[in-house]
Amino acid sequence: MTAITVTDLTKDYGSVLGVDSLSFTVEKGEIFGFLGPNGAGKTTTIRTILGLLDPTTGTASVLGADVSDEDAFIDVKQRIGYLPAELGFNEAVTGNALLNYYATVKGDQRRTELLESFKPPLDQPIREYSSGNKQLLGIIQAFMHDPDLVVMDEPTSGLDPLNQAQFNEFIRDETANGTTIFFSSHVLSEVRRVCDRVGILREGRLVGLEDIESLVNRGGKRVRVQVIDGEDMDLSAIDGVIDITSMGDETQFTYAGDYTTLCRQLANYEILDVEISEPPLEDVFMHYYGETKPYVTSDSGEQANV
Repeated sequence: MTAITVTDLTKDYGSVLGVDSLSFTVEKGEIFGFLGPNGAGKTTTIRTILGLLDPTTGTASVLGADVSDEDAFIDVKQRIGYLPAELGFNEAVTGNALLNYYATVKGDQRRTELLESFKPPLDQPIREYSSGNKQLLGIIQAFMHDPDLVVMDEPTSGLDPLNQAQFNEFIRDETANGTTIFFSSHVLSEVRRVCDRVGILREGRLVGLEDIESLVNRGGKRVRVQVIDGEDMDLSAIDGVIDITSMGDETQFTYAGDYTTLCRQLANYEILDVEISEPPLEDVFMHYYGETKPYVTSDSGEQANV
């Protein structure tokens, strides 16, 4: 059973085309990452599949109900958790008061359990919260009624590394118990740690749909090498090395080849420091969707125009 099915979905604002002919599915129990730079159409898609925006053309169904069928979707909404990018809480009330309100709307079967893991200062007014504590409060309200599907827009925004790691482990456990997670992000490292598959937007169009490891492997890693005494490095002949830039004793490049080969080549130099890191998502886009490529191929074998 699919949790979300989107078919030829288009949202036209008139002056701006928010999303254009999107088609994809999200399977039950899957963590699906929805990627793209700011302005790509992620939030528009989320608001449309939640029934908060009417599609211009096309359809979307969530947990078996058409989002355009208001009567059918009322019942389904009770089985969905939502964490928006902009929380919009009444900051004059305490965290406890806010959760009490949400409990009257959709229930709070798991509230106590969640508060054992995520601990915002519930007795304080929300206006005194840090951005991280506001996000923790948002996570609790999204999950506390034990939904079948949770949709989140930039869910770890404002969280410190400890809470990010705890959240990532939490949603993995949730999907193991059958919950479906759909979330948007522009942070590749976050997506890589938790997602099963990703859909990628560019200017409102779906340009990629594949498992996370395939995405990351296409993008390669960013490598920074610092040598002793400004020794000249020539790495251009190494298979998998692209986008080389050098300044003084430091050389940076993108690498998508075999790391044993790279280490053997680097052993020819007097190395002071080496750093290997995930590329920014924008760099992955440039590598994955270079302007010379007319299309990319999804995991279904279908071609999507770029």
